[in-house]
Amino acid sequence: MSDHDRDEVHAEEKLDPRKLVAEVGRSVVSAALARAQAAGSGHFESEEKFTAAQKANILVEALPYIRKFAGTIAVIKYGGSVAASGDDQSGSVASLASFVEDVSLLRAVGIKPVVVHGGGPQIGELMARLGKESVFKDGLRVTDKETLEIAQMVLVGKINLDIVQAININGPIAIGLSGADAGLIRAEARAEELGFVGEIVSVDPNIINKLLHEEIIPVIATIGSDSQGQAYNINADSVAGAVAEVLGATKLIYLTDVPGILMDAEDLFSLVRSLDTRQLASMISDGSLRGGMIPKAASCLKAVRSGVGSAHILDGRVPHALLLEVFTDQGTGTMVTM
Repeated sequence: MSDHDRDEVHAEEKLDPRKLVAEVGRSVVSAALARAQAAGSGHFESEEKFTAAQKANILVEALPYIRKFAGTIAVIKYGGSVAASGDDQSGSVASLASFVEDVSLLRAVGIKPVVVHGGGPQIGELMARLGKESVFKDGLRVTDKETLEIAQMVLVGKINLDIVQAININGPIAIGLSGADAGLIRAEARAEELGFVGEIVSVDPNIINKLLHEEIIPVIATIGSDSQGQAYNINADSVAGAVAEVLGATKLIYLTDVPGILMDAEDLFSLVRSLDTRQLASMISDGSLRGGMIPKAASCLKAVRSGVGSAHILDGRVPHALLLEVFTDQGTGTMVTM
């Protein structure tokens, strides 16, 4: 090859960012996946104990997924149960740190993350501290005016801010939003007896698309508003699914406090690794799923049927579970496809 030809090859590589993935991977992806696989296996080793060959093998497994998903959108729902994981404050901090590392890494290799977060446990905790009792009807928190104000404080003023600040340690790459910003989520009252609990009417992706175009990670708190400006607290699972649908996301990922969809809710080893929409619909209709898994499963089903490439439910308490699910052959939770 002549020097001229070699210069042309080098120029082509600089123009195609996907050609630079291997370089990024050697320094970031392989190390993070090595830690994730070690943590997932229950046999943690420090990063320094992994040989170059082991890291190379992990990278070889990850690279096809990086190439496949570069340039695509992944909507990630960070559950309030994950944010509150751990027996003390340090557990929650460690969970958040692992999550933001994964999200920042996805962005670094060309994937476009959109984060949607809940905060049910944190809302309940603040209500209790203020001497206000939480009342639930059909699994939804009855939300009067005072409860709505508490929800806004927790979701917009605390959790959203914490996630954005944690991500921005890696650079100015995240902006916090609520569904009320720029008409992102229009809502209406779900039922009179629930108060200010919202049902999604529409999602306007304009502000999200503008941020993604600028390579900014949107972090969305699930407060929406109606045409008169009245705020509503909306189920975060529903918001994540609706956002994924309107964006045409390749992946919708729920980080929760269970391993995924279980054949037997009492048996953590009965994890279903993958299933299609027909199988999932059957599990929903026959009562195989319980509690908080039902709205997640229903949202996965609707999203995939509406064109989202795949939906995933996984245990966000496992260190770097997001990386394991996206970049490894086995994954770590449940994947739903058409």
